[in-house]
Amino acid sequence: MTSRQIAGSVVTITGGTGSFGSTMAKYLLSQDVGEIRVFSRDESKQDMMRHAIKDNRLSFYLGDVRDPASVDQVIRGTDLVFHAAALKQVPSCEFFPMEAVATNVIGSSNVVKSSLEYGVKSVVCLSTDKAVYPINAMGMSKALMEKTAMALARNNLDSDTVIAVTRYGNVMYSRGSVIPLFISQLTNRMPVTVTDPQMTRFLMSLSESVDLVEYAFTQASTGDLFVRKAPASTVETLLLAVASIVGVANPEINVIGSRHGEKLFESLLSTEETAHAEDCGGYYKVPLDTRSLDYHPYVDEGESRSVAADSYTSHNTERLDVSQVESLLLTLPEIQQFLASR
Repeated sequence: MTSRQIAGSVVTITGGTGSFGSTMAKYLLSQDVGEIRVFSRDESKQDMMRHAIKDNRLSFYLGDVRDPASVDQVIRGTDLVFHAAALKQVPSCEFFPMEAVATNVIGSSNVVKSSLEYGVKSVVCLSTDKAVYPINAMGMSKALMEKTAMALARNNLDSDTVIAVTRYGNVMYSRGSVIPLFISQLTNRMPVTVTDPQMTRFLMSLSESVDLVEYAFTQASTGDLFVRKAPASTVETLLLAVASIVGVANPEINVIGSRHGEKLFESLLSTEETAHAEDCGGYYKVPLDTRSLDYHPYVDEGESRSVAADSYTSHNTERLDVSQVESLLLTLPEIQQFLASR
């Protein structure tokens, strides 16, 4: 077995009962994984997942990333780690920022440190567009999560553990996303609540988020950050595409304004990162900055200036129209199930 192959490996998914975790678990089971350790703090969701996915390769570990002892318990004996546990709701993190720090920063540090301690072959940390130029507590905590993972990678370059970060925007039809809300409101003939019709958002499916994490897992050198290229649309375009699928010709729209900490558009790479990013076809890779704290070479010899570049955002990526978004939505299993049930 190669050092980073899924077949036969013991894989831990933190936050494993979430939308990403359950999708990743199903994918891993299809790849002949040896064991999947689902680590989370919600016993109810674990029980639901246990009944939904009946496979004896699934093991459930109750614990919290904030607790190093419970993290060590699940990481010990693990080959690969996908770290998805996080507080993700922007408004709730605005009201309780220290909770975001405790889970997203300290909890992530616990996971990566434990992975180094117990010789995990690869750990992939999931981040968000909100970590780029963060304006809200959730994004700031995720930015610090990234910096913590990068620092641990930089300080352990001689380790056999590969530490990588993936960053993506909103995932279509994930738990708490806007598409299920739109469908519910439209099917019940209610006004559709929209924060700002001109907001733009990247459009990525759950399966594509799994593809991104797998790509990072197979391709990363330690400290690499990966972004998947993706199209985008305005929220209004997304709503009209959903309405067309549901069969509502002229939906009533109620513009409620931006919520706490919301951005007008998503950014997946900053201008500084874009200047150093490597184009890998369907992905961008930003290698780890391995410079030490010794700045004498840069003072004495200077450093080549980075080429000017734009940030990579949902405003400047490929923009889809209503028919294109509708075609994309119709590929989602959740939309297909909705239509089949009508």
